[in-house]
Amino acid sequence: MNAVFSPLALRRLLSLSRASCAMAAALLAIGLSGTAHADDYADVNQLLRAGKPTEALSKADAYIAGKPRDPQMRFLRGVILTEQGKQADAIAAFTQLTQDFPELPEPYNNLAALYAQQSEFDKARTALETSLKLNPKYTTAQENLGDVYARLAAQAYGKVQQLEPGSASVPPKLALIRQIFNAPSAGALPPLPPETRKAVRH
Repeated sequence: MNAVFSPLALRRLLSLSRASCAMAAALLAIGLSGTAHADDYADVNQLLRAGKPTEALSKADAYIAGKPRDPQMRFLRGVILTEQGKQADAIAAFTQLTQDFPELPEPYNNLAALYAQQSEFDKARTALETSLKLNPKYTTAQENLGDVYARLAAQAYGKVQQLEPGSASVPPKLALIRQIFNAPSAGALPPLPPETRKAVRH
């Protein structure tokens, strides 16, 4: 189940368009309730791959109007909204999924990714902890939780540096965190907060 929703991993948040083409088949394989036809998912994914997210969203919305309890298409709708940069709408879509299907860990992971984009790391941590309570083997959520803890650490170290600018122990820690997120495999987490970025440069 982990690989199905991994496109919204914090470090892979920008790779949705490459990954979402396989989502329709994968969603059908995870065993969620719903009676969607593979063609409906394939059509939405095809539109998304073709760079037509507005049409994909319209088709998803039309499908959901007839089957409002279908978690797979609703999840895909959240992915489309994320790709369109409609973060508030995507957060609302995934939040509603967590309310209607509280047993599913993946929407919590997606919420965490969106919260992290907005530097709301406490909310991201809470969402990921919930995801991992539901599925302790969800490695994507586990990795994302590690990333969120690193960002929270950066914020804490940045605050220390503001309060005690002469601290010798904090700059190397901030530099190490910066190094982690500037590695070639990293790419989608938001930048360190301004005060932390400033602290890192000194």
